[in-house]
Amino acid sequence: MKVLITGAEGFIGSHLTERLVREGHEVKAFVLYNSFNSWGWLDHCAEDVTKEFEVFSGDIRDPNGVRSAICDCEAVLHLAALIGIPYSYHSPATYIDTNVIGTLNIVQAAREYDLRKIIHTSTSEVYGTAQFVPITEEHPLQAQSPYSASKIGADHLAMSFFSSFNTPVVILRPFNTYGPRQSARAVIPTIITQLANGSAEVKLGSVNPTRDFNYVTDIVAGFSAALNADNVVGEIINIGSNFEVSIGDVASTIAEIMEVDVDIVEDAERLRPEKSEVYRLNASNLKALELLNWEPTYAGIEGFRQGISQTIDWYSDANNLKRYKSTVYNL
Repeated sequence: MKVLITGAEGFIGSHLTERLVREGHEVKAFVLYNSFNSWGWLDHCAEDVTKEFEVFSGDIRDPNGVRSAICDCEAVLHLAALIGIPYSYHSPATYIDTNVIGTLNIVQAAREYDLRKIIHTSTSEVYGTAQFVPITEEHPLQAQSPYSASKIGADHLAMSFFSSFNTPVVILRPFNTYGPRQSARAVIPTIITQLANGSAEVKLGSVNPTRDFNYVTDIVAGFSAALNADNVVGEIINIGSNFEVSIGDVASTIAEIMEVDVDIVEDAERLRPEKSEVYRLNASNLKALELLNWEPTYAGIEGFRQGISQTIDWYSDANNLKRYKSTVYNL
């Protein structure tokens, strides 16, 4: 198919672009327009993928640009979003503009051009702190941050187009993703880059919450499976490992693999407001197995350690490490 990937310049989007090009899809990568003519991580993608995709520079908040990008495509994988939770406390309006209005622009244009499939990216943050585990797709949604509220709104908006206009929407709900190219706003790159730069201390927020971490290649495999599946329109599907680990144990695992001693320092600036902190996430992935024939390759504690080792190798490369400001707290 000819597919549009929004947010293609980002962490997951760049890996997804590489995968779909290799699978033989004709890929149009929607990247955020900027005066530097930067394509984000697509400027550094694998050699076999370079020049094998089309780039469209625009802004997901602009309906005309979105229509122009979508008009000749058969499917869209919508990943473009603002995702930093701390920044959503600071600038919540930008999250509504990007995540909600941006999603509206996608489904409006997809309806207009009669696309075959729209895969909308949700997040495990919409569940808030788990009321039961493993978290199924029927778990109540809880807006514990402006970010999660914007994603809940975007999810409901996308699904409303399926209900109202039979727009072929699928919602994928990835749990916490990690791997090469991730922003230092995320906890795993924060830990690795501080240690790789020789710090004896790692500054973190709360270390007690647990997360369901997933290596990025597993996540993009879920997107590929959803694109190719015939029975998923109108469905919401978790993409998670059904394995949880605390932030403190993540730090200990990284330090052990890197063979360094680490002192964890609680940084008040990095703490979420108490009622906003999500204390536990653990995904049920039974629906993904049933509908997508998907399950994580990097499963359980051994899979997690393998993924962490590969992630450490990437960040420890001097050419990659120099892109990160490990001494600066990234909102």
